[in-house]
Amino acid sequence: MIRLMLVDDHPVVRDGLRGMFDSIDDIEVVGEASDGEQAVLLAVVEQPDVVVMDLRMPGAGGVEAIRELRRRGVTARVLVLTTFDADADVLDAVAAGATGYLLKDAPGDELVRAVRSAHKGDAVLSPAVASRLMSRAAAPPAVASPGLSKRELEVLRLVAAGATNREAARTLFISETTVKTHLLHLFEKLGVRDRASAVDAAHRAGLLG
Repeated sequence: MIRLMLVDDHPVVRDGLRGMFDSIDDIEVVGEASDGEQAVLLAVVEQPDVVVMDLRMPGAGGVEAIRELRRRGVTARVLVLTTFDADADVLDAVAAGATGYLLKDAPGDELVRAVRSAHKGDAVLSPAVASRLMSRAAAPPAVASPGLSKRELEVLRLVAAGATNREAARTLFISETTVKTHLLHLFEKLGVRDRASAVDAAHRAGLLG
């Protein structure tokens, strides 16, 4: 029996998934969570075999939750199920430790197969996502050149050190609003959508030393 946990901030999505998996003999839904933080706490208790994880949720998102699950030693395979197929989303999820990445328009039988494959440890990617990654891998390597300003780099380094917006503002003698503006600009330049992903991208680009 595959012990499955569902993580999505939309109850109707969770209900639909539970209804589908409840009809599958070898899969048992052992828990549901509406955000990444709740997912981590529940996974520690339930120790599911597979987690179907939404990517973008209020509070802690899917990528943050995957990282925290790995940090806590939770061995569950994580199958991302989302509406987003942007390169940054896919790579961030895979880098965090996701076993698979499917889009929400996937047929039900494909999702069931994906859960079974993830349980065995096999990588699972939707055809559209696999195509994007293959194209990216086949492309000639590009030199990372995000073009961050001196101030944006200062903000990024403080964020990487764990500073809050308020602490960064106090350190740099600027307002919190200005810090947020710098963050938005560097998110765009790095092709990411949150602080943790920005720090990861900066490390990969060698911007943090």
